[in-house]
Amino acid sequence: MKLKRLVKPLIFILTIGLFAFLITTLTTAENATAAHEPAVAVIKTDSSKQESLYDNMRLDSAGLSREAFENALRGYQHLEETGRIKNPDVISIIDFSLPSTKKRLFVIDLKNKLLLFNTLVSHGRNSGKDIASTFSNQMNSFKSSLGFYITGDTYTGEHGYSLRLEGEEAGINDNALSRGIVMHSANYVNESLGKIQGYIGRSLGCPAIPENIHRKVIERIRNGTCLFLYSPDKYYSAHTKILGRDSTAS
Repeated sequence: MKLKRLVKPLIFILTIGLFAFLITTLTTAENATAAHEPAVAVIKTDSSKQESLYDNMRLDSAGLSREAFENALRGYQHLEETGRIKNPDVISIIDFSLPSTKKRLFVIDLKNKLLLFNTLVSHGRNSGKDIASTFSNQMNSFKSSLGFYITGDTYTGEHGYSLRLEGEEAGINDNALSRGIVMHSANYVNESLGKIQGYIGRSLGCPAIPENIHRKVIERIRNGTCLFLYSPDKYYSAHTKILGRDSTAS
């Protein structure tokens, strides 16, 4: 009788123990499976709503055209991939779609997404009066040359502290050094003159900048940064190899 009385409690205890064992086993298995499952992104972004660097920096409000900026980045990436750029943090763009009375030199810190300088810059006297519309790579043309440049070293010459520019595009601007195309200061690059005559002074083809800021600009972009001179020019668009033949002209 005593044995019979012990059987039922014993069966009950064994049943509870088996149930607890099964629950523990299943839970452990589920956790192990979850640990091997690929992570699922918690935050999903809508790519159509992501702002480009141009939009993020609001460069349109500064006057830089989107096409000038996008073409500049394309060429910059090509020059960086080919090892031409020594200082990839900065890119400079001259937007010749703007009149000379507008601040059309843009020096951009790509690393920190900052517009470092936005100032006036001249074009060659034979490229046009207010708007630069014709360009040349020829000696004594006194015209500006479009396209991509790599900044070189500095020197003190006829126009004071100046920056050598190496043209990267054959037949388009590769005569820059022999033509003496450099960045320098000029007293004729000023807003007052632009207001009086409707355009600032013009150079012999050099991108001259104001005297009160030229040293700071040159110091920031010298020795291996990318400089791009942009215009919606059909000849350039058809002949540039850095941008390819698919670049468009307006």
